[in-house]
Amino acid sequence: MFRTLVNAWKVRDIRTKILFTVLLFVIYRLGAFIPVPGVNVSFIAEQVKNLEILGFLNLFSGGSFSSFSIFAMGVSPYITASIIVQLITIAFPKLEEMAKDEDGKKKIEQITRYTGIGLAMVQCIGIIASMGSQAVVSTSFWNYARITITCTAGTALLIWLGERITEKGIGNGISMLIFASIVSQVPTVVYTIFAGVFNVVPGTSYMYSWTIIPIVVAIVSILIMGVVAVDKAERKIPVQYAKKVVGNKMYGGQSTYLPIKANANGVMPLIFAMTIIQFPGMIAQIFPGKFQTFWKTWFGQGEILYYVVYALLILGFAYFYTTISFNTVEISRNLQKNGGFIPGIRAGKPTSDYLNRISKRLTLFGALFLMLVATVPSILLALFDIDVLSAFGPTSLLIMVSVALETTAQLESLMLMRHYKGFLG
Repeated sequence: MFRTLVNAWKVRDIRTKILFTVLLFVIYRLGAFIPVPGVNVSFIAEQVKNLEILGFLNLFSGGSFSSFSIFAMGVSPYITASIIVQLITIAFPKLEEMAKDEDGKKKIEQITRYTGIGLAMVQCIGIIASMGSQAVVSTSFWNYARITITCTAGTALLIWLGERITEKGIGNGISMLIFASIVSQVPTVVYTIFAGVFNVVPGTSYMYSWTIIPIVVAIVSILIMGVVAVDKAERKIPVQYAKKVVGNKMYGGQSTYLPIKANANGVMPLIFAMTIIQFPGMIAQIFPGKFQTFWKTWFGQGEILYYVVYALLILGFAYFYTTISFNTVEISRNLQKNGGFIPGIRAGKPTSDYLNRISKRLTLFGALFLMLVATVPSILLALFDIDVLSAFGPTSLLIMVSVALETTAQLESLMLMRHYKGFLG
């Protein structure tokens, strides 16, 4: 990866793209320190420590939520909007046909953009209102309106920054912003661990033995190696194209393969499962009572039922996301139109059934991997009483490693294109 970066830096066009991306990262991080007026920041920071779902939102906003800056809502509303629009597109055939057209794609992107901004507004109102009067310095309508407009504008700016990175920078813009958010929290986590081990801050609640450092390094290293191995793994299905004679020339007859990733869903099932399982806990903590006691006793983080339900949700969402993202009927139809077939498998429905069978097996493997990554490290860290590793958690590492691999692959493809241009020129 570092060699790829060094080689890419030597190319002027790619260097410009990298510098443009870094510039937008700087703007993003500067915005994380501009506070929203009319908010009780100390109270919200305390709630972030107590509510797990808010801690998750704080991680994905790069710490902006705990300080309630203009980027407090982050890009989470846009991600939720993209999922909703994707589901609606699949549910309605007309929208699905529109998504295949270039102009239709732009319209759907515009719908997703406006939906994300609308969700950011609703999310901001919901969070501030649920925290009560202590979260704001004034309960007047104009103060709530000012807070909502500022946070919504911040999310709109982040969406614009993400689109500019995708268009003129390196990598997928939204993914890169999430990557930057998580990476920005790593120094704080590392400092907290060392502060607890070497007692840098006397009286702090994080007091660890020196053995915690090698344990954390070992767990993080194993997670990274596992994520890289599974992310790179793929099932290659051989595809043969029939020969066609057009005039005096013969076309086709080539052999290739159809790659299906072992974990094609990436981190999405894990994010969905985490959001669902933490939502009842958030409601229970906002409105304390018998339900809060019941939820903490049986489904609180660290309880056996918590990990069982969490793992089952990951499994269910993995199959759900595969169903909407991997259309075996469409792939089979495209192969048949282009004269392609899988050796030993008849074209049409048998090909679709064969691909569906392989997809289900790979989905099960990917889901089991996500279940292990999500539960085993959390259990180990809970046993050693380590509760400050948000940036080194399973979801964070999956996102960081996946985005890093995706960005590296894009840099390599850009350099390859430049070499081809130089050769042809």
